Amino acid sequence: MNYQKDKNIFLTKEEPDQKKIRRKKLNFFRSKGFNFPNKFKPTISIKKIILNYKNLENLKLKEQNIIVQVAGRIIKQRFMGKSTFIILQEGNKEIQVYLTQEKILSNKYIKKFKDLDLGDIIGIKGKLFKTKTKELSIYCDNLKLLNKSLHPLPNKYHGLIDQELRYRKRYLDLISNKKIFTIFKNRSKIMINIRRFMEKNNFLEVETPMMQNLPGGADARPFITHHNTLNMNMYLRISPELYLKKLIIGGFNRIFEINKNFRNEGISTRHNPEFTMMELYSTYDTYKDMMKILEKLIKKIVYKTFKEEIINYGKNKINFNVPFKKISIKNAILEHNPKIKYSDLESLSKIKKISKKLNIEIKENWKIGKFILEIFEKTVEKKIIQPTFITEYPTEVSLLARKTNFDENIAERFEFFIAGYEIANGFSELNDAEDQKKRFKNQIEEKNIDESNMFFYDKDYINALEYGLPPTAGLGIGIDRLIMILTNQNNIRDVILFPILKKIKK
Repeated sequence: MNYQKDKNIFLTKEEPDQKKIRRKKLNFFRSKGFNFPNKFKPTISIKKIILNYKNLENLKLKEQNIIVQVAGRIIKQRFMGKSTFIILQEGNKEIQVYLTQEKILSNKYIKKFKDLDLGDIIGIKGKLFKTKTKELSIYCDNLKLLNKSLHPLPNKYHGLIDQELRYRKRYLDLISNKKIFTIFKNRSKIMINIRRFMEKNNFLEVETPMMQNLPGGADARPFITHHNTLNMNMYLRISPELYLKKLIIGGFNRIFEINKNFRNEGISTRHNPEFTMMELYSTYDTYKDMMKILEKLIKKIVYKTFKEEIINYGKNKINFNVPFKKISIKNAILEHNPKIKYSDLESLSKIKKISKKLNIEIKENWKIGKFILEIFEKTVEKKIIQPTFITEYPTEVSLLARKTNFDENIAERFEFFIAGYEIANGFSELNDAEDQKKRFKNQIEEKNIDESNMFFYDKDYINALEYGLPPTAGLGIGIDRLIMILTNQNNIRDVILFPILKKIKK
């Protein structure tokens, strides 16, 4: 085709608007009968071609006369007179294809190499061979255009550089960035391995509502929606916890749910308003049993997914091949704050002074337990690099956890940290209905609940507890944060395919 002579078909070569040029090409192809064909069936994937034949010598390839039919997206082109090399991409795998003019001329629509653009999806049939540089390639015998890309792809060397654009146009990010594609492929593998582990350990997967009459199970501000037919407000769940414990009351013994939760709060490198968690509950287990289950789970998915037990996260090497450290919250504070004494953590006046020096915003109704939690989060949390269980949380900041037998101010609870991130929270469940009712009411009184600081008293949950919750342990795991660490990412948006973003102003 001649760009200069037939301006009704294409714009001239000087026209900078690639989108218009590509659309003109598509219109021409349509005029010749192109109709987005769907009758092309690859006989093998590019991944399998590379896996099966990359180590064969060219002579062996010729002897075996291996014919393949593959499909993919053109991501590179190199013109050489009457022939050209293209790179065809399928997922995050690529293969080189050798085209000659005579083969292209047999195509109904494509008459020149330059009729094909980067981003076009094609199907090809041909014979495997290796070039002089020993690169596995396909000698194309037949080419079929399957879809025409109307936009140029991102720069083939740099990909999408603009960070926000990468999140808004994730499909382009996946096309142009193998690393990102691999991250999300590993995310899927991690999810598969988690489910396999749960099934092997006799946990049953269940589902609970995402829209709830009352949000509960965590302290967070919910998203509010309205059901028109019932004429009532409903809430996107902030946690499935109370529903899952109702199922335990109903007779299930070991259950889990991988769920989407929603919290109408801030966005940061560690927080996305919509996020993935797994919660699991097991009857006749304690928080110590949950610690064992979690350690076993983490080690298993790391090895199953990456075939390694030590992984890199930033400048650190995280070792999953040793017993995970266990330390109480008070001892963790003392370990990282040499100037603080144990007695300071038991005196309200002293702990207030320490908190003021640390510029912690103090509220009048705080007790010692709340101060301990705030000091820990301010001075310790980000310093915990290796997998670590923090135990003996104060009861006053553990609304749904059972008190220890030796001290009613300490809960049978732990939180699990890696690389400065809280990954999981687990505890022996509070199954005393009267105690739970009292704690809910105290929470309402202490918080002075208003529109910006919601807390919902769930009468139905208390009623369910009154029928009897067996001794049970529960655990919640932040899946997105765990995947951040295992894939060496420092922003939660890089492990969520379509993160929440600000609306673009027109």
